[in-house]
Amino acid sequence: MNAIAISHKTGSYEVRFDSLDQALNDLPSDIRIITDENVFGHYRHLLDRFMFVKAIPAGEQSKSISGLTSLLSWLADSRASRKTPICAFGGGVVGDLGGFTAAVYMRGVPFIQIPTTLLSQVDSSVGGKVGIDLPEGKNLAGAFYAPQRVHIPIDALESLPQRQFTNGMAEVWKYGFIMDKPLAEALSNELLTSGSQQLGSVVQRCIGLKAKVVQEDEFETLGLRAILNFGHTVGHAIEFLTGYGPILHGEAISIGMVVEARIGEMLGVTPKGISETVKDCFIRQGLPVTHSILKDSNSLIHSMYGDKKAVNGQLALSLLTDIGGCRLVEAVDESVIRAALEES
Repeated sequence: MNAIAISHKTGSYEVRFDSLDQALNDLPSDIRIITDENVFGHYRHLLDRFMFVKAIPAGEQSKSISGLTSLLSWLADSRASRKTPICAFGGGVVGDLGGFTAAVYMRGVPFIQIPTTLLSQVDSSVGGKVGIDLPEGKNLAGAFYAPQRVHIPIDALESLPQRQFTNGMAEVWKYGFIMDKPLAEALSNELLTSGSQQLGSVVQRCIGLKAKVVQEDEFETLGLRAILNFGHTVGHAIEFLTGYGPILHGEAISIGMVVEARIGEMLGVTPKGISETVKDCFIRQGLPVTHSILKDSNSLIHSMYGDKKAVNGQLALSLLTDIGGCRLVEAVDESVIRAALEES
């Protein structure tokens, strides 16, 4: 596969499609590698060659202020300098936390991503958004900090548990729903699995779609990049209220996409019937489409007001205009959201 070059305000970086061995062989010997305990346990035989490896507890709970300070202290104790690169080797939590650590340590050090999950490969590793959660909500502290490069080892997906692969498929479907109708149709005609021959090309296609969006709206100032958050306003609230554990990110987002498609229909933004189409696709893929927490509309809506898209105390959501189209809709009345949640 060819590399994809992504431009940003201060330069550009490459997303390289190579094997896990190639990606690790490309790292300098003095690099500081951040991973999690699950990934380290699986790939310890490959990581033992490096002197500085830090394995954090697996799970969203590590994406915290305490997790950040622990990594910063580790870097300082290991005498990392302003030129010492950091590599995030793992899934989305490792990438977000590792990237934010790189952004703030000594006011910024070189940062390399090697995402090992489907979700992190197609979404969180590309675009330069890094951050942590606060007790008040998800991803409320962070930065735009571009990596030096991103390696996409498709072969790492072979070892993913089925639930983790399916979890990542929520973001793959998202790209089809918001901006690539032929992709959505292809996924519907033949469900993608970890053994699919076209898996690599689909991952590359999703990254190309995200690259197009983030290059046009790097800092989310035009509203274009907000389309990437379809399903995330409701989804993040679900994650927050369920304690970042029982429901994986992609699972919460799949539920969120069904709800937000229904909100779009109620507002007349989304054509009737699309929410059922979205729902049916997720059921076939093995993704959840509802949860008991949706009945707690008051708590969900309260949490949604902490979403970064909210403007002047009013809720904003990225809603489908059709399969393959999406736009940010501001000042969404909470009564519509409540009605959609109660129908779910």
